[in-house]
Amino acid sequence: MHRPTLVTAGLVAAAVALSACGTDPARPTSPGAASAGAATSTLEGDITVLAAASLTEPFTALGEQLEADHPGVHVTFGFAASSTLARQIADGAPADVFASASPTTMDGVVAAGGATETVVFATNSMQIAVPPTNPGGVTGLSDLADPEVTTALCQPEVPCGATAAQVFARAGLTITPVTQEPDVKAVLSKVRLGEVDAGLVYVTDVLAADDEVRGIEIPADLDATTDYPIATLTRSAHPDVAAAFVDLVLSARGAQVLTAAGFTRP
Repeated sequence: MHRPTLVTAGLVAAAVALSACGTDPARPTSPGAASAGAATSTLEGDITVLAAASLTEPFTALGEQLEADHPGVHVTFGFAASSTLARQIADGAPADVFASASPTTMDGVVAAGGATETVVFATNSMQIAVPPTNPGGVTGLSDLADPEVTTALCQPEVPCGATAAQVFARAGLTITPVTQEPDVKAVLSKVRLGEVDAGLVYVTDVLAADDEVRGIEIPADLDATTDYPIATLTRSAHPDVAAAFVDLVLSARGAQVLTAAGFTRP
């Protein structure tokens, strides 16, 4: 099983804290799901979780936590743009859980019969990311309209691109990116490698990159947020294990990891 290894110090600390917490009896339960803490000795099976790229670090930590709680469980992740993952689900890709950075994208999966009940578990907002030395001298959104400043954005059809478009519309700006990437991690990579002067990403991605990028805040009246819904998929081969993962995300323990990663609870 292969998972991304980039986890911030805050997430590591949160994951350690989770291990010490034990089962959280008060955590909310996903619709129709069994408690993640129930039947610890019998819950087993392999599941695949498809999740928005911005969830890479916290979901990796939560997957490891579920495996620690249930030795017979194995979690594999597929992280990409929510729209890409939704197409994979529609095409019949085997998967058990879907977590989207866009309610609209999740609605499409539900409408196609891929899932039934969903719940929003987190929200995220945008931030400007620049290389540590800030070669473009970016101090705010208006600088991204300067033709001398090279900017990377997500493709408009993916959630991070759609949310960025809301920000620019509120600011009354027209931005011409030099590249439009398939997901937010690809935008962040362009910034991290110094291939662009700036990129518009989620707050959580700036935190995950630690000192490899600098974050420049967007004024609250111009910033835009997106909700993250999660659901077990109707084709899941192990719906009990899928439900246990969803429950963990919705639990107080899940909130701890997500908050450490920069997400906010709805």
